[in-house]
This record gives sequence, C-alpha cells and structure tokens, in this order.
Amino acid sequence: MTAYLNTRVSLYSGRLWQPADFDAVLAIPDAEMADALGSRGLPQLSAGFDRHQDHRSLEQRIIAELLDETTVLIRPLTGAARAFLLYWTVRFEVSNVKTLLRGKMTGERPAALINRLTPMGAFGRLDVQDLAHAEDLAELLRRLEAGPYAGIVRQARRAFEEGQDPFILDAALDRGYYEGLARRAQPLENEAGASFRRLMGTLIDRINLVWMLRYRFNYNLPPAQVYYLLVASRYNLPSSRLRELAALGSAEAVLDALPEPLRGILRDAAGIADVFARMEMNGAEVAAKVLHSGAPAISRAFAYLILRERDLRSVRAILRGRHLDLPTEDIRLAMFQPEEFPAVASTH
Repeated sequence: MTAYLNTRVSLYSGRLWQPADFDAVLAIPDAEMADALGSRGLPQLSAGFDRHQDHRSLEQRIIAELLDETTVLIRPLTGAARAFLLYWTVRFEVSNVKTLLRGKMTGERPAALINRLTPMGAFGRLDVQDLAHAEDLAELLRRLEAGPYAGIVRQARRAFEEGQDPFILDAALDRGYYEGLARRAQPLENEAGASFRRLMGTLIDRINLVWMLRYRFNYNLPPAQVYYLLVASRYNLPSSRLRELAALGSAEAVLDALPEPLRGILRDAAGIADVFARMEMNGAEVAAKVLHSGAPAISRAFAYLILRERDLRSVRAILRGRHLDLPTEDIRLAMFQPEEFPAVASTH
C-alpha cells in the first residue's frame, strides 16, 4: 500500500501548477486555452473549452477532476486512511444537501433542483431523486435524517428550528461536516504523526478563526452562538481558547490575542479576507513541505489533494474572469481570494 500510494502521489505532484503556469495561461488567447489546460494536467477542463461555457458545467468538471484523482489515491487504502479520504469528498455532497434545502425553501421544481446538483458518481450516497421530490422542507429534513448524513443534518435542523434562519442552517451543516472530518483524522494523527496533525491543524484553525471573525463582526452574532457554530478543536486554537476569543469585542482584539505562530502570520492583517488569504497560504506552504518530505504516504496524499484543489480554484478564477471579460490584473486578484469549493464555508 505505502509503495503504491507514494509512487502515485509523486507522479501526481507533477500536475501541480507553478507560478509560470498561471502566468502562461493568463496570457494566452482563447484559441490556445484547451491545449494549455490539457498539457497542464486538466484534460477534463480542456475538452470542449469555451470561454462562455456554463458556470455550473465548469464547477462540475473541476469537482469531477478532484473525485477522479481521489478514486486513484484511495485504491490501495483500507481502514482509517480510506475512511478519511472518502469523507474528504463528502464536502461536495454537503453542498448538494444545501442546494436541496435552499431549493425546497424557495419552492424550486424538482427537475430544476436536480439539474443544479453536483454529480458525485461512485462517491454519491444521497438518493437525490427521492430528496428533490420531498413535499416540503420538513419532509426533506426528515428524509435526510434517515440517510447517510443523519448526524450532520440532525444538529443543523435543531439549530435551524430555534430561529428559522437559513444562514444558521448552512453554518451548522458546515460545523457538522468538519467535526466529522476531525474525528476521522484523529487515528491518523496517532498513526502518521506530526505531518498529518500539521495539515489538519492549519485547516481547522483557519476555518475556526475565519468563521469566528465573520460570525462575530460581520453578522454580529453573540459570543455564545458564535462558539456553538465553531468546530471542536485540539490544535493551536483549542476549544477553550476559541471560547475566550469569541467573547472579545473587536477583530483587532482577537488577532492580538492569538498564540504564536498565528499572531506572527496575521500581524497587520487588513481585514477578514486577508486573514483567510494568509492562513490559506500558510496551509499551502505546510502542505508543500509535507508533500516533498519523507512523511507517511497518507500525509503526502492529503497534502497533494489540498494543493491540487488550491490550484483548481485559481484556474477556475482565470476561466471565470475570461467569461466576464475581466482585465488580467483583476483576475490575478481573484485567484487566491477567500472562496472555498462549493459550498462548505463559501456561503458565510
């Protein structure tokens, strides 16, 4: 298992883009885009490239690429390692859960709703036909609670019922997903050691801090509710510290109270978007170090998937920018902006 996975990850790492790749694709004419994408490891995006292609189609092709690569990486895995990487793809199905819930709230027709869902292929566990045809929101929630994501949905439904706020429903779904990810990571942190823990720590710390700042100071939620919506953590920002930070009165006070190395990374950060960008860059640097080290194979595989997804988000920004006829400099600014893949965390 280890030899196969390490070999596959090493081969896949050649698909990761360098700054020169982004510069080249930004500069080429539309007629050369398909060849450029294909030669840089994105055949699914190069096929039938059209600068005016449907936005949803672009999103689905990118997710299909991630799922295809994950299929290969999990092939030799068993036990906790396989369960973890499989659950990593559940983010995209949680996005479908959100789409179903929003569609039911607005009375969207089942056929139109199904058309907006991301195809999950072999990774799909939801019966989307059945769910889309639920009579109303209450019935949809009941059906979801009888399905594979019952734990995530049950907690979100309880939070939603207190205030009937769709934002809280989304936030609670996100929290439930990431708490499930953290649980599945714990045995791997014990087995794979510091490298896997560093990857998870940069991810969960970033999610919690950015969510806290958004919920507390953009949406003015009270500290107790903010804390409730954060992911239980054992990393640089453990739950006890998160509770203290959520009670502070300003974003500046929160950043000043952070422990090192986060305080140094975020010194003089210009707003929440800058906090996200800096923490994501730090996470990418950690992932690159793990990928190119002698870390256990599962750590290297997870590091690759983190970096590959970051690349694809930047490619997506380029193609969207072309679609909107944006100037190159505006596209560059959008390439690493704080937007996660749909839809976990991206709605907040």
